[in-house]
Amino acid sequence: MNRVGGSGMDLRSKARTLPGPVSDPAKLPKWNYDGSSTDQAPGDDSEVILYPQAIFKDPFRRGNNILVICDVYTPAGEPLPTNKRYDAAKIFSHPDVAAEEPWYGIEQEYTLLQKDVNWPLGWPLGGFPGPQGPYYCGTGADKAYGRDIVDAHYKACIYAGINISGINGEVMPGQWEFQVGPSVGISAGDEVWAARYILERITEMAGVIVSFDPKPIPGDWNGAGAHSNYSTKSMRDEGGYEVIKKAIEKLGLRHKEHIAAYGEGNERRLTGRHETADINTFSWGVANRGSSIRVGRDTEKNGKGYFEDRRPASNMDPYVVTSMIAETTILWKP
Repeated sequence: MNRVGGSGMDLRSKARTLPGPVSDPAKLPKWNYDGSSTDQAPGDDSEVILYPQAIFKDPFRRGNNILVICDVYTPAGEPLPTNKRYDAAKIFSHPDVAAEEPWYGIEQEYTLLQKDVNWPLGWPLGGFPGPQGPYYCGTGADKAYGRDIVDAHYKACIYAGINISGINGEVMPGQWEFQVGPSVGISAGDEVWAARYILERITEMAGVIVSFDPKPIPGDWNGAGAHSNYSTKSMRDEGGYEVIKKAIEKLGLRHKEHIAAYGEGNERRLTGRHETADINTFSWGVANRGSSIRVGRDTEKNGKGYFEDRRPASNMDPYVVTSMIAETTILWKP
């Protein structure tokens, strides 16, 4: 059973034994935990209820074991304020949104840190490696730090049944990325959280810390984002490019609201440098990695396809970001 704790980024889990195998979340029992220990409830009324929502195969215990994504409620059945899945599910179950079959591809960047010193893996202690350039998708002991962890994570996610579509070394040494998708609607959030949980568990075994900070090292180093690729049925059909342009226009009108919901500390990353757009300025362009929204050359050429929102930070909540993009582009009437 995995859930998100009070900070919005801390994954918590506990285990229980069931009488037999279960494949449907609705057939799993509800459960509870002490919310006063996770900053989610007061000590005198500390019970928080777990509702099972999504099942993955357990790559650690294997066999008939499962990992279960749960969201959290009060005993009276009210969603907790930290339960971002509840609001997202409401948006994704709206008939207008469901009819558009929103697809997401999330590019989750993260940084591996040496334990106890909070300094990237492979970096000399208190010092710096050579400047960025050779590390992106790099190979070799002097360029790729932590590949064993990254590959173990990739295999574990495939085993779990997460729609993981790839991995690569990132621009800053010690920084990596995995991609989840294309996934439809609420399952994108479930899969990103499950993949993050598996990554936390694997780094735990390796004695390494994983950081989702959007700018772990200040200065002339790339930050970490969670670029969110998005399309709807109308965008994927003939004439989709016009639908994409209208959607981007709406996103521009709500730029401030989206930025506020796109992750903590994002202002340290969105500076207009290191392949980012400035946090205060909305822009879009074809094949432009310095814009808020990037449209691929293929999409322009085919006249249909998807676009990429480059603004979300690596520590964003995928439930919030995916449902907000759907709400703004499909439901919102400016």
